[in-house]
Amino acid sequence: MSLVPPRVLALLLLAIIPSYAGAQALSPRNANYTIAARLDAAAHTITGSEVITWRNITARPAIDLQFHLYWNAWKHDRTTFMRERALGRSASPDAIPAGDRSRIDVTSFRLTAPARVDLTASLHVIAPDDGNPDDETVMAVPLREPVPPGGTATIELTWTAHVPRPVARTGVVGNYFFIVQWFPKLGVFQSEGWNCHQFHAATEFFSDYGVYDVSLTVPQGWMVGATGIERDRRDHDDRTTTHRYYQEDVHDFAWTTSPDYVERTARFEHPTLPPVDMRLLLQPEHAGQAGRHFDATRTTLKYYGEWFGAYPYGHITIVDPAYQSGAGGMEYPTLFTAGTRWLAPSRVTTPEGVTVHEAGHQFWYGIVGTNEFEDAWMDEGFNTFSTARAIAQVYDPNYVTLRYFGGFVPWVFRDLVVKRETDGNRLPGYRHDAKSDDESTPAYRYFPATGGSITYNKTALWLNTMERWLGWPLLQRILSTHFARGKFRHPRPQDFFDVATEAAGKDLDWYFDEVYRGSNVFDYGIQEFTSIRDRDQYRTNVVVRRFGEAHFPVDVLVTFRNGEQVTEQWDGRERWKLYTYERAAQALSAEVDPGRVLLLDVNITNNSSTLEPRGRTAATKWATKWMIWLQDCLLSWAFFV
Repeated sequence: MSLVPPRVLALLLLAIIPSYAGAQALSPRNANYTIAARLDAAAHTITGSEVITWRNITARPAIDLQFHLYWNAWKHDRTTFMRERALGRSASPDAIPAGDRSRIDVTSFRLTAPARVDLTASLHVIAPDDGNPDDETVMAVPLREPVPPGGTATIELTWTAHVPRPVARTGVVGNYFFIVQWFPKLGVFQSEGWNCHQFHAATEFFSDYGVYDVSLTVPQGWMVGATGIERDRRDHDDRTTTHRYYQEDVHDFAWTTSPDYVERTARFEHPTLPPVDMRLLLQPEHAGQAGRHFDATRTTLKYYGEWFGAYPYGHITIVDPAYQSGAGGMEYPTLFTAGTRWLAPSRVTTPEGVTVHEAGHQFWYGIVGTNEFEDAWMDEGFNTFSTARAIAQVYDPNYVTLRYFGGFVPWVFRDLVVKRETDGNRLPGYRHDAKSDDESTPAYRYFPATGGSITYNKTALWLNTMERWLGWPLLQRILSTHFARGKFRHPRPQDFFDVATEAAGKDLDWYFDEVYRGSNVFDYGIQEFTSIRDRDQYRTNVVVRRFGEAHFPVDVLVTFRNGEQVTEQWDGRERWKLYTYERAAQALSAEVDPGRVLLLDVNITNNSSTLEPRGRTAATKWATKWMIWLQDCLLSWAFFV
């Protein structure tokens, strides 16, 4: 029996038309997929076929084709992904039985245009990043005739895959399947050649835009959620159902199925933005949280849409992942996973925080097609900043929460407010890993255990610093211009830097040298502060110092006992600077960066100095720490009484 159903073959004529039938193309649509896949839920296997229509949109001929086979990353412990994960001190899967690991095997490969030729025997794996002979996540196929600039190739291939137990946001647990990065997928052909990296532990994905027409056959009665919208559903005599999903102008396709989902729907409406139909697939135990998921998604569509640009697809699917599935907090075109707990107190952003963040990826990952292998900060960092800003619009104040007894029982500390500038931008993680890598290092080469601090945290901090330095109206113009120019394309770092300089009307390259091209840290402080009476005057000396290697302009504020204040503007380039004052009043305090403009400063404890005794304040601080510790002990003791 053919793996390509007759209906899929009938769609082949559509697949070879680059623009497809439908709405006006938003993207180049140069990598189009028609896929038919059958899930054997009992055996945890997928059997699939796909027809790819690929158009060479570069000025150089393609002498081969290169594909990602992501699921081979967990085939054994010798892959590049597993070696890097061990380096990053993550748990090793040594104890995972062979039947619970994953693999993807291409069983046939044919070109049908421009000429019909079987290339199955030519398939081979390559390791373009590290030469690892045991890595099988990239497949190369030499072509007998190059695909010229503007030329089109039509590819038919078949494959089988084994669904792993949960790993890297995909897999199966119980009757819950979350299936991503699951089919042979073309790399991106650029003027330099194929951009088709191996699967690394610290990076995500990169692919071209196209039209996806995907038929998924699953057990009858199981609910399906997927990229796009369902166009057809057919039941079969073998108690299976085929769900056909279709989506234009996206660069990936993800799906999930389970008999346990609870479905809810709602709609986003806005006076100046297009409406969006929202579909939510919930775990039964979280059914009461539907409104919170929808409200958080509305928050994202509203503020990201107003700030950057409209969400264009008209529909979005929110997935509440199953317990222990490892699939929470991940983004795919028109679909994302959230993450919540059974006990979710109010004024705590669970599930709101992860929902806003993952819905936000529809903009900085889905619509703007960043190369996440090399420049992940252009998505993850931009989105971390945007998430914190959107959360602050709606959910402030929200409070610090600790979870006890295996994370099951939450305790809300309503005297500890979560702050956008520190918690939202993840400052503690950046402080710890600030020197681990230059942000300009390709993301796949970041040290696995610390790359997230640079990709997410550092970028959010330097964007928020720009907001406080240049003002939100200017930064908003920079980001919205970058969004408008980069949507449905693959912008690179210099594209963003050029937009920033153009919008600001001044050279900002020195700033990007500091925050992007280097790993130096910012640290300004008061080195010396004295105010000594000399006859009828007080002579005040303030020595400010640049303790870190990076530089940034900062203010210096000196406050006197009579209420007078003096603000100095220091370019921050010298190692130190002395300010001297002759005043009738004694100085009370001195502070560097009093407005906390430079959120990247890794040590704010040295930013100020005072001549006023602060013993009472210090005592209160330490007493509070001990009281919180004692409270934790009493809570634990009370549980067992």
